[in-house]
Amino acid sequence: AVPAGQGGMAAILGLDDVDVIAACAEAAQGEVVSAVNFNSPGQVVIAGSAEAVKRAMELCKARGAKRALPLPVSVPSHCELMRPAAERFAESIEAIDWQAPEIALVQNVSASAVIDLATLKRDLLEQLYKPVRWVESIQFLASQGATQLVECGPGKVLAGLNKRCAEGVITYNLDTPDAFAAARAALA
Repeated sequence: AVPAGQGGMAAILGLDDVDVIAACAEAAQGEVVSAVNFNSPGQVVIAGSAEAVKRAMELCKARGAKRALPLPVSVPSHCELMRPAAERFAESIEAIDWQAPEIALVQNVSASAVIDLATLKRDLLEQLYKPVRWVESIQFLASQGATQLVECGPGKVLAGLNKRCAEGVITYNLDTPDAFAAARAALA
């Protein structure tokens, strides 16, 4: 999708979303750099062309960010540089024999619940080159009464983000047998 070394990502900590977006706009200078992961209030990830990301990191620090950390990634996910990959991926998406889900799926690209196949396919492709709206997604879930969430996989990263995104949200993780047992007991 993007040749090695030509793209990058960085985590910006302690700066409002609007300031991160403004810093990216100023840093672009004809290249791609944008806010791509709205993880929690005060934590935004940016992605784009390597040099533009570096400029945006410096501008974010100048605007008062507590930290601007480059991320060790192979591609600049969720930004316009990934649109060609999404276009190629579309062929594979269309080749699958899809069935409508029985429950709505909350899409992080739209922060809304979706059940129709056309929208799900579109959202799946757009996740490659559009921002992850995690804060809004968790707030949407909470507004719908889903306040007990389960984090699958190792670690507790999402649990930490989720409690900063919406009040009253509890996230159980399944990273150890004891944590799995505790989640099972709490959700029984």
